[in-house]
Amino acid sequence: MIEMKDVGKRFDRFKALEKVSLSIQKGSIYGLIGSNGAGKTTLIKLLAGIYRQDHGEVTIDGSPVYENTGLKQKIFYIPDHPFVFSHYTTKQMARFYKNCYSSWSDERFEKLAELFEVNLQKKIQTFSKGWQRQIAFILALSANPEILILDEPMDGLDPVVRKKVKNLLINDVAEREMTIFISSHNLREIEDICDHIGIIHSGTLILQKELDELKADIHKVQVAYRDGVPNHLLKKLNPLHTEKRGSVSLFIVRGDEDSIARQIRETNPVIFDLLPLTLEEIFIYEMGDIGYAIKNVVV
Repeated sequence: MIEMKDVGKRFDRFKALEKVSLSIQKGSIYGLIGSNGAGKTTLIKLLAGIYRQDHGEVTIDGSPVYENTGLKQKIFYIPDHPFVFSHYTTKQMARFYKNCYSSWSDERFEKLAELFEVNLQKKIQTFSKGWQRQIAFILALSANPEILILDEPMDGLDPVVRKKVKNLLINDVAEREMTIFISSHNLREIEDICDHIGIIHSGTLILQKELDELKADIHKVQVAYRDGVPNHLLKKLNPLHTEKRGSVSLFIVRGDEDSIARQIRETNPVIFDLLPLTLEEIFIYEMGDIGYAIKNVVV
């Protein structure tokens, strides 16, 4: 289990994280989302043991992560800009990671290199960003880590490669109970693969829930009436957001799906649809408009 308890981190006078607590079970895929500068990368580097927290605890299976060499053999971190040694080929980087990870598999490395059709003798720095990202995944999965930490993992990958990568990740979670922590601005990618979601804002984790539970609490309602939306219905629904599209009214409402549907049907609408929101829509409504003012937090 990955745990952070009341973690804080400052850089000079800048408060990057404040009283952050989270818990991630083994075999989960946890997605972290937030606005620019919210503290996502700082949190990731604390989990990876690159940064040391100013206060609080960062542990894996009860052991502190920072300066824990044995524990770090279980973790593989792919940053936004994957690290490679200057002028190294993929084969040379594989040799380096083989010496770092006792769980490394030459057989898996060869299979993945063949699957992604990578030229092992070509210097990695001469590849495009997308190819470098593929090579990072090949190296990471060949190390067979217990925990895989990813920062903007699909950036630069084409749709076919993205599907390959997602299938590989999901298989490792299913077969080996690998735990994955993902930070990304691409909320559709997060929604496709994650089972738990955390939202961070201004260095504070304001929400974390199972994705299914999060989506079950908030809904998009589309209705139309001959004589306009009844006022008493609006008072009952207390929508977070309202919008008019011709004769159809759109509401974003929080609550139990069956209860919402019953209240609306009692008013005899001409048109009625109750739809789940995408993660992207939930994030937009929860974080507010351009300034990311947090007016409504799903609870």
